[in-house]
Amino acid sequence: VPVFLFVAAPYIRRYVAGGRCKSTARLEGKVVIITGANTGIGKETARDLAQRGKVIIACRDTAKAEAAANEIRAETGNQQVIVKKLDLADTKSIREFAERFLAEEKELHILINNAGVMLCPYSKTADGFEMHLGVNHLGHFLLTFLLLERLKQSAPARIVNVSSLAHHGGRIRFHDLHGEKSYNRGLAYCHSKLANVLFTRELARRLQGKFQRQAGFTANALHPGSVSSELVRHSFVMTWLWKIFSFFLKTPCEGAQTSIYCAVAEELESVTGQYFSDCQPAYVSRRGRDDETAKKLWSVSCELLGIQWD
Repeated sequence: VPVFLFVAAPYIRRYVAGGRCKSTARLEGKVVIITGANTGIGKETARDLAQRGKVIIACRDTAKAEAAANEIRAETGNQQVIVKKLDLADTKSIREFAERFLAEEKELHILINNAGVMLCPYSKTADGFEMHLGVNHLGHFLLTFLLLERLKQSAPARIVNVSSLAHHGGRIRFHDLHGEKSYNRGLAYCHSKLANVLFTRELARRLQGKFQRQAGFTANALHPGSVSSELVRHSFVMTWLWKIFSFFLKTPCEGAQTSIYCAVAEELESVTGQYFSDCQPAYVSRRGRDDETAKKLWSVSCELLGIQWD
């Protein structure tokens, strides 16, 4: 068995690594925002895209983000890697980020909604939203709303939402969105990832039409794979399992490939409303294809955030 494992190891690793983005597309003169890009797959996405164009790292922890940005600047030689403060658990911070960005940047071509929380003990955001739903869905929903016109003006443009295979285990519990009646942190994560898929689906539907076809304005979601990252830090058990089985997990660089693919691949120029894994289309759960739930989630999200998005 040990000999077999030794011989098979490279093939196992190659399988685990999954698909790679092969696009060499340049992003000169283009602007990219990546949320949560100070660590994990977000940082690796920023590292790749910084070799192509201007990248704005939007993070809550600006000290950690600056350290990541300095590393990326030194490695790529691109000084246009900029850190901006963004706390997705606070709508005031989201609005301030958007206001500053719109005042400073005249264009936005790619928005990658990457940041996320996972397996948090029960807690709420500054606005009283359950943490997984608030950060993973509502925070990015509001950010996208505030930046949408700038994206339209800059088209062709892309919105990339990092979801997860975990969406298969989720459902939108409209009767208890904030987990006040019952709460399971694993399921709460699944619910929020399903919300990402449904948001992408409904956003793409609303963007479709004459404008989208002419301008190439798209929105897609993705599963990055099981990645060795800090995302499981709230769970002692998962942290140890991740260490034990690290050989069978993607590295952050491998996990970033589908995000990069959705952001730059030439063949996706007019592809919208889809869900990808390993740089190819992937199966979406039945709940993730429910247009009525998607429309209702959109409406409820607008109500919770106090916005009108028709």
